[in-house]
Amino acid sequence: MRLNSLKDNEGANKLRTRIGRGIGSGKGKTGGRGQKGQTSRSGVAINGFEGGQMPLHMRMPKRGFNNPFADTFVAVRLERVQRAIDAGKLDAKGVIDAEALVKAGVVRRARDGVRLIAGGDFSAKKVSFLVSHASAGARTAIEAAGGKVDIVGADAAQSE
Repeated sequence: MRLNSLKDNEGANKLRTRIGRGIGSGKGKTGGRGQKGQTSRSGVAINGFEGGQMPLHMRMPKRGFNNPFADTFVAVRLERVQRAIDAGKLDAKGVIDAEALVKAGVVRRARDGVRLIAGGDFSAKKVSFLVSHASAGARTAIEAAGGKVDIVGADAAQSE
């Protein structure tokens, strides 16, 4: 067997239907578009158009406000941090910050900061965290184990 003699199995590659190539092709004349009207022409963009009736997305009431400047934090449960420490991916003796969590694979990306959340058991002794936010439960669990939590960024002034 040589490279120039290789070929696909029979029927593995199906040719695309060439529309508008004569009546004998089965997709000739109107080319599967029906007859006349807007959708038979090119350049149709009528998604959501309801024939002049007020479209559904415009009939629905507007609610709330989406702040484009809001910070998005990555929530991390203490249980996941504990698993990373047990696996040897995180050094419990050093300061655990967003960069260390990303490097250990606990979070994929830090976004605008990391928010610690209580959840599961946390038994690591004397762990120091440097994060954007920590829930009251997470802070209690860390301090009960002998560690400490330092808040960095805009939330630092609010949390104290």
